[in-house]
Amino acid sequence: MGNFRFGKRGLLLCLGLLFNLSLAAQEFPSKVVTFTVPYPAGGGTDIVARTLGEQMAKQLGQPVVIDNKPGAGGILGTSAVAKAPADGHTVLVGLTQSVLTNRFLYAKLPYDPRKDFAFVSLIATAPLLLMVPANSPVQNLADLSRMLKASKAAASCGSWGAGSYPHLACAHMASSLKTEITHVPYKGEAVMLQDLVGGQLTFAVASLVSAKPYMDGGRLRAIAVSGDQRVSVLASVPTFAEGGMPDAEYRVTGWIALLVPIATPRVVVNRLQQVAQQAVNSPELKKRFEALGMVGVGNTPDQFRQRYAEDWPVWERLVKVSGAKLD
Repeated sequence: MGNFRFGKRGLLLCLGLLFNLSLAAQEFPSKVVTFTVPYPAGGGTDIVARTLGEQMAKQLGQPVVIDNKPGAGGILGTSAVAKAPADGHTVLVGLTQSVLTNRFLYAKLPYDPRKDFAFVSLIATAPLLLMVPANSPVQNLADLSRMLKASKAAASCGSWGAGSYPHLACAHMASSLKTEITHVPYKGEAVMLQDLVGGQLTFAVASLVSAKPYMDGGRLRAIAVSGDQRVSVLASVPTFAEGGMPDAEYRVTGWIALLVPIATPRVVVNRLQQVAQQAVNSPELKKRFEALGMVGVGNTPDQFRQRYAEDWPVWERLVKVSGAKLD
């Protein structure tokens, strides 16, 4: 009899929980949804967030507003979301840096990306191009490898700052080829690409959106693209793996993703993911991604978490080899 009473009580508790979860899903969102962007307005992340928010608002039935909280390499805004109410109404539009590489670049963070966030969806990836001046004798990665091995520290590569993927990729290349490459950090891509055109750099890793005008003008040449697949708008440019550099360090890409506080109910997380996926497949987002040189994804929370777990050790190695620290 006692076991029966326990079972009945357990059943009632389960039914109550299911009811509450169903109610949470039906009521969400009950107010404005805030997308927190931990970077300044006007950048690529902000542009994607605004277009994504516009599309998701149509399905959610509530406005989606953008709250830019820049500062400390994305730490300020990311930390704010980690501490926000876990009801799905505050969503982080995070980058690889803010929720992954910062873990290795900073000795202390006010949040733990693996413990403080629930993963909603990977929205888009951002492959990068390895660029050389148009008049460079380097035509492919094999040529570059030979040049770097023979250069004896005469080669240089540019990046948009210490700890950025271009910096980390340059450091990994120097390590794997057992040569020296001088890293030249810039405060942005524009000046870096101008110096590359002018021959002040041997090569540089750059975003498609910034590099393509120089390619179209015949001043720069792309010899490889990061990630696992070629970019549709530059189908003739091989991946690093296709060019003879299959290291996982060249297969990772930067990404933009949605995350929420860890205690957010799974039904709310799923609702956000489903709406985000619909938005990613919309003509508006596809056009925006193409313009920014990104590839739309819109995967599930479990798929996103798996990708994150796979990326974690690769970025850890990249940062360690580079010696980059941003404290």
